[in-house]
Amino acid sequence: MRVTLVVHEHKRLGRGIELATLAEELKASDVGLQFLTGELQGSHDPSGVVFTVLAALSGMEREYIRDRTLEGHESARKRGKTIGGASVADDHMLSMALHLREQEMSLRDIAARLVITKGKKKGQHPSPATVMRMLREHDEQTIAAPLEPTA
Repeated sequence: MRVTLVVHEHKRLGRGIELATLAEELKASDVGLQFLTGELQGSHDPSGVVFTVLAALSGMEREYIRDRTLEGHESARKRGKTIGGASVADDHMLSMALHLREQEMSLRDIAARLVITKGKKKGQHPSPATVMRMLREHDEQTIAAPLEPTA
């Protein structure tokens, strides 16, 4: 009895995987390939010409999606929109993080001591990555700020 890999549409198969490697593995395991919808609907031999063309099309589709996403992000930035979720940091959290960093605590330990005070994640701790990003942005702003003359 031959096993068949059933995929909804060929575009789904190519996202995030190397199709040439998959084709070799399917052929070595004597696994067939079947698409339920799309231009390639039906059963196919993973080592055939159709699969080779499919691999090329899926790679192009993946690049197209990536390029369009990056273009959208750039367009949003130009319009003043922020990418990603709402910020969980506030001035109090930043000052506490700076104080804890001065005590040479790790990012993980700092994050465990901070509490988010607003939004969906209210009452939770920020991730160490969020703490690192918050501290790095603070440091960059501090360095970029012109030195004010003292009187």
